Amino acid sequence: MKYLLIILLSFSLVACIGDEHLRGQVEPSQDGKTYFGIVDDNGGRCGSLLFDGKPWDLPLSEVVEIEAGEHTIYCGASISFIVPEGVVFKFDYWGP
Repeated sequence: MKYLLIILLSFSLVACIGDEHLRGQVEPSQDGKTYFGIVDDNGGRCGSLLFDGKPWDLPLSEVVEIEAGEHTIYCGASISFIVPEGVVFKFDYWGP
């Protein structure tokens, strides 16, 4: 019984690993569309943020509908990341 519990916990942990996104918080959208927002502006050290080469003028935490797929955000350097389809992706990690 003890070993069965250990095995089940191991499978649960492995299943959760695939749901993590390095650059942000991701949750399913209620309408199945794909949304993006910036939660953290790197402490205000970016000046003008660029999203896919265009200025990001929305306030922090406000989301807008986007296409799923690879996107780039610029804050002194470019960071590329993938936004899955049908989610609300809130960008919050500027680290390596």
